[in-house]
Order: sequence, then C-alpha cells, then structure tokens
Amino acid sequence: MDCLQSWPEPVVRVQSLSESGIRQIPQRYVKPASHRPSLNNNYVPSSQMEVNIPVIDFQNVFSDNQTLRLETLKSISIACRKWGFFQIVNHGVRPQLLKRVREVWREFFNQPLEIKQEYANSPATYEGYGSRLGVEKGATLDWSDYFFLHYMPVSLRNQSKWPAVPASCRELIAEYGSEVVRLGGKLMRIFSKNLGLEEDHLINAFGGDENVGACLRANFYPKCPQPDLTLGLSSHSDPGGMTILLPDENVAGLQVRRDDSWVTVKPVPNAFIINIGDQIQVLSNAIYKSIEHRVIVNSDKDRVSLAFFYNPKSDLLIEPAKELVTEDQPPLYQAMTYDEYRLYIRTKGPCGKQQVESLRCS
Repeated sequence: MDCLQSWPEPVVRVQSLSESGIRQIPQRYVKPASHRPSLNNNYVPSSQMEVNIPVIDFQNVFSDNQTLRLETLKSISIACRKWGFFQIVNHGVRPQLLKRVREVWREFFNQPLEIKQEYANSPATYEGYGSRLGVEKGATLDWSDYFFLHYMPVSLRNQSKWPAVPASCRELIAEYGSEVVRLGGKLMRIFSKNLGLEEDHLINAFGGDENVGACLRANFYPKCPQPDLTLGLSSHSDPGGMTILLPDENVAGLQVRRDDSWVTVKPVPNAFIINIGDQIQVLSNAIYKSIEHRVIVNSDKDRVSLAFFYNPKSDLLIEPAKELVTEDQPPLYQAMTYDEYRLYIRTKGPCGKQQVESLRCS
C-alpha cells in the first residue's frame, strides 16, 4: 500500500468549482466522447428514461402467509439474477431516520471549506473528506465530492474521524449504521437461501456478523454547468459484496446498464436501492451478477446520496461456493482476498467490469 500514501496532484473540491460560477468545466472532468451521457451516446434526458428497477415489499419476506412469503423471495431471486439491482420498501428502517441522516450530510457538505478540510482524506485508507478515486496522475476525474468512513468491524470504527459538525452527525451515523448493518444481514441470509445454500453461508464467507466490513460513503454531486460532458461517478460495478443505497429522493441520478443502454432509476420514497457487488458475483459463481452503473449530474440541482457497502472481512479468501460448482458449471473465478481485490480500484479508479472479469479462470 506504500504507493497509496498521497494523492498524485493537489486535490480540487468539486463543490468549490461549482460554487465559483464557472460556465465551462475544467478539462480534467471532461469524459471521452464514448463515455459521456450525451446525445451521440444514445443519451435521453433522465426525465424520459426514468424506470423503476424491481420494487419489493420487504416486510412480506416475514409474512405468516406462506404464498406471499415465497412469492417475495422469488421476486428477490429474479431481481438478483436478471437485474443485479432492486428497491426495497417497508424494510424496517424508520423514514424519519432516513430523512434526518440525509439532511445532516447535506448540512456537512454545506459547511465552510476550512471545516471540511479538517477531515481531508488520503488514498491510504480513503477515510474522510475526498474528491477523487484512484491515484493515477492525470486521470480524468468525476464531478463529485464524498465522505468515506468505516463502520464495521468495530475495531476499525473511529468516531473521531467522523464529522463533528453538525452536532448530531456522529450520533446519527451510529444509529443509521446499526440499522443498515442489521438489514444487510437479513439480505445476505435471503440471498443464501435463494441460492440453495445454508442460510448463514454468505455471512460466514464474509467473516460472520461481527467481522463483516461495512463502510459508508456519503456522496455530494454539485450542480454542473456542462452535465452532458462529465459524470458524477464513472461506470463501475461495486467491488464489495452488496451496496445499500439511500438515494436523493428529489433528483434522479443513478443509471444502471441494461443490455446496451443506460436507464435512469426513479427512486421510490423511503426505499433503499440494493445492488449486488463483485464479491457476491464470485461467491455465487456468477449466478448473481454485479451490474455496471454510473451517476449523471444536473445543471440546476445538487444531489446527496448515501452508499453503505457490506463487504467481506478484508483478509479472507473469496471464491465460488463449492456447493455451486459442478462438472457442468466449473469455478469461474480464482480465489482472492478483498484486500487484494480493492487495491485495483483504489489504484485505477472506476473501470466498468474490468476488474471482476480479469479474475475469470482461463
């Protein structure tokens, strides 16, 4: 990790660029023509392309009505196999908590720059206030700022690194993290059962409830004068196990690759957006697949979203579950620890599906 101790160039805060009144974005943020959300890339304004990925009433998983319960489990299975993304409502996390935690992060990003700079991060851990992924000098950058922090395992949790302003921020992060980790455990057990594995198989492969790696990335996507030339977050699949995303309810921005086109997800009120990450693709031997997604930006409105990543314990080998490997379906991926795996994205930045596909056994 010695190569990741510092950023290769001075870090520019995108929010500061946005608020400076510029009418043209710096060249560092202009994407290659083939990657832009523009008309020559089959781009349609998000208001015309908004679609609902599968929406699932999560409380029905625990219904006394067996038919309803089995139908809901089947819906989750189909969403994991066909989409890699779905939304859940009635998930057990209070709407008021969702509202408050979104508001407190918006308040943080609207603090004076000198306050936010106290939490400036480095690529050694990424923990703190950041504005780029990857350490390649001269790389094209994304139009976003973020705050990244560790929540699990408890040994990595350090509240002194969490924002002290607004005053309620640390308390809300702790409460929100506890609720979302609990939800993540329920989802992992459902995924295991739907794959025909023992209920705790995926949890145990991740190190058990106390040792999973869980972290939060609060994203801020400032207004952009040329949204057709850049992205808030470049195309990628999530390197971890699963992502539980709390989107901005007022401004759509998440786009999911569906066949050869991009569709803009329309968030459902008080819902989480769930997506499969690369580690579950490996463990399921590609029965479940991580899907490329990206974030577009807006010329009139900024956006705040919270991505909670549910990951394996970093030093455990992740490989296809033996129960899912047969003579007809041999293991598709070589074993690798999550520490080794995430070094790729921390070096290169978001790169579509290149990383997980590079693991395929020849």
